[in-house]
Amino acid sequence: MKNANEKSNEVIFCKKCVMSNQKVLPSQPLEDVKEHTNKKKMVFKDGVCFACYEVEKKYNKDIDWDKREKELKKFLEKYRSRNGSYDCLVPGSGGKDSVWQAHILKTKYKMNPLTVTFSPHIYTDVGIQNFHNWPLKGGVPNFLYTPNGEIHGKLTSLAFKNLLHPFQPFILGQRHFSSHMAKLFNIKLIFHGESQAEAGGQEDELGRAEMLHRYWSKTKNQKIKVSGYDIQELENFGIFENDLKYYLPLDINDIKKNDIQLLYLGHWERCEPQENYYLATKITDFKPNDMRTEQTFSKYNSIDDKIDPFHYYTAYVKFGYGRCSEEGSKEIRNGYITRDEGVKLVQKYDHEFPKRYFKDFLEYTNISEEEFYETLDNFRSPLLWEKTGNDFRFCNNWKLKHLVS
Repeated sequence: MKNANEKSNEVIFCKKCVMSNQKVLPSQPLEDVKEHTNKKKMVFKDGVCFACYEVEKKYNKDIDWDKREKELKKFLEKYRSRNGSYDCLVPGSGGKDSVWQAHILKTKYKMNPLTVTFSPHIYTDVGIQNFHNWPLKGGVPNFLYTPNGEIHGKLTSLAFKNLLHPFQPFILGQRHFSSHMAKLFNIKLIFHGESQAEAGGQEDELGRAEMLHRYWSKTKNQKIKVSGYDIQELENFGIFENDLKYYLPLDINDIKKNDIQLLYLGHWERCEPQENYYLATKITDFKPNDMRTEQTFSKYNSIDDKIDPFHYYTAYVKFGYGRCSEEGSKEIRNGYITRDEGVKLVQKYDHEFPKRYFKDFLEYTNISEEEFYETLDNFRSPLLWEKTGNDFRFCNNWKLKHLVS
């Protein structure tokens, strides 16, 4: 099998969706460094990305969904609570996907899920409303962990400057807090929605029902970095190991000793974004954004955090694909739009600068607007970008060299 990225000077786009071969695959965030040496790029086969192949399985005859439903029911018999105690855990924010997961497990499979949330950096108005409605109207209990804002803000700022990845500390907390809670409550099963392979995965994780341990555990002597710094280096910024407890994963031996598994509900139940949205509006009165989300065409994806837009925009700067490329590719794979429609949407929105919460981002990370642009420019690849003028505000002085068509 040939990885299209072997030709480092060539940018190509999937024939079925709108994603480019610059797409980075999920990795162990504890190994993130400025040079991205721990990152692998999207694999293509016959001009089609692995994500398209993976999602296609949901809609062809390769999967017997009735058989998988029976398999899950049988599997859950071993873990289902008989006394009202929590028997599975669903991490999430009260968005459409986490509402779907908890609801299906509770109503269809008669489980008693505990939901847990690692708080966003700065809640949006609609985000906090949807979060509160999840336990209030969704009929599930929730534990919210809100990290020290001063510490979290510093980590976010350092991750932005050092990695151009301001969301990295949040991703660490979002991914690892759930296993700490599972251990605390002696819960064996953690459920995510669809497999991360549906957005692009490495070969050894395609088709798997569980997240591989390398993504959510650590070994005893593993070197750990947060915001691109060793834990000891972070002490220079007033951040100590105790501050990072819920950002860091459990040791692999601890996970195995407690028999904790992280599973994809989407392996047994067909997970579809729009269907999850319609369900969430009925179950928890889930509200979409009050306007089109910047850099894309949708109103209901990842809308709870004011820092979230800069996660997508910094990826756009580093790798040349933005939020619309991500969401458009997912909509194409699930059959909601055609590739031609996706191409037009990407050309219209992918480059859009997220102005709405720009001031909030600068204040939260304690950096100036000039430092923001300078940092972005330091991470731009000459393979992807060319400078076109002197109007630096909102990055108007840069143009992407390769556009999907």
